[in-house]
Amino acid sequence: MSEDCIFCKIAAGEAPADMVHQEEEFVAFRDILPQAPIHILVIPRTHITSSADLTEGQEWLAGRLITIAKSLAEKEGIADRGYRLVVNCGSEGGQQVPHLHLHLIGGRKLSGSLG
Repeated sequence: MSEDCIFCKIAAGEAPADMVHQEEEFVAFRDILPQAPIHILVIPRTHITSSADLTEGQEWLAGRLITIAKSLAEKEGIADRGYRLVVNCGSEGGQQVPHLHLHLIGGRKLSGSLG
């Protein structure tokens, strides 16, 4: 845990969040500045600054972020209509909190498709 990381504090239960999923290694909570009706952040409890800091042997971690997001999309009722998964990396990539996190965004038609 990084003492000054807000996501570490949320994962440890030391800061408030609207939790939607909790397990031993991961938590998920609603974004406080949602970009769509459904905007959930999925994070590892372990502090990893960004996807650039993942090491060999941590591939399972990235896969688990995605499978948690898939399950949450189903629970939120957006899986059949579609949703977006986003991982920003570094300040120029749009990452605002230096703790690896995946955005699950949906609940409306999303613009700005990348492909």
